[in-house]
Amino acid sequence: MAVYSMTGYATASTAASSAASGTAPAAAGGVVFELRSVNGRFLDLSLRLPDELRALEPALRELLSGAFRRGKIELRATAARAAEGEWPAPAAEQLHRLAHLDTMVRSWLPQARGLSVHEALQWCRGAGPAAQPDELLLQAARNAVAGLREARAREGARLAEVLHAKLRRLHELAAAAEPMVPAVVQRLQQRFIERWNEALAAAGGAIGAEQGRERALNEATAFAIRIDVAEELARLRSHLDEVARLLDAGGEIGKRLDFLIQELQREANTLGSKSAALELTNVSVEMKVLIEQMREQVQNIE
Repeated sequence: MAVYSMTGYATASTAASSAASGTAPAAAGGVVFELRSVNGRFLDLSLRLPDELRALEPALRELLSGAFRRGKIELRATAARAAEGEWPAPAAEQLHRLAHLDTMVRSWLPQARGLSVHEALQWCRGAGPAAQPDELLLQAARNAVAGLREARAREGARLAEVLHAKLRRLHELAAAAEPMVPAVVQRLQQRFIERWNEALAAAGGAIGAEQGRERALNEATAFAIRIDVAEELARLRSHLDEVARLLDAGGEIGKRLDFLIQELQREANTLGSKSAALELTNVSVEMKVLIEQMREQVQNIE
């Protein structure tokens, strides 16, 4: 299953739908449906429809709700106009209505001249598209929805690639941090012993050398336990593996990814707070930068 972004754009028209079904367009250009989507915590639908299409609003909302789960989605329907240099092909209903109006006017005004072909075409162009069947309109809307899903899937694939690259780098940092801890502990133990020896020399032998050494090692051991980050690194790796699994599985994973990013941030912060060496601090800082970059990307995933 694909990973879907919440950002995308698509358009479809009734003219394209009628051509695909093998029928002639009801009017030049027909009705165009535009769909725009940006990220949002929930599904937020906004429909901008002309008055003649208001009756379709419930069906269009149902169509959008069935296709998407999250994001701010705007659907706009407009009458497509023919290009400035093209003449519209008048529909039979338009010509019938025009003939009826012409007959009515000349019955009241016998001296009025008849309409020319140019005037009739101008009237048809200004009248816009004729009323179109609901099924043709809904099919165009379905085409726009399918186009938006494809656009969101393409953007989602790019986001997944970016996130996988961040995951690989975080795994590298975790692997680099793991051997640093024993080296840091060893240095601290040596430093504790040196300071105790200095304290013993200053005390003039009031405390036994063996007793002082043992106490120094105990203090160093207790401190080593406080700065041990093995559990944090293990949990961080587990969260990274789960993020990778969700990206490979696809579907509606945005909220779960957002939760995992929060957990990654917590582990990276703990790693930094326990750091007793500049090397671990640098690792923690780089991790937090990468996780923040991931958070920005994840907020755009459905």
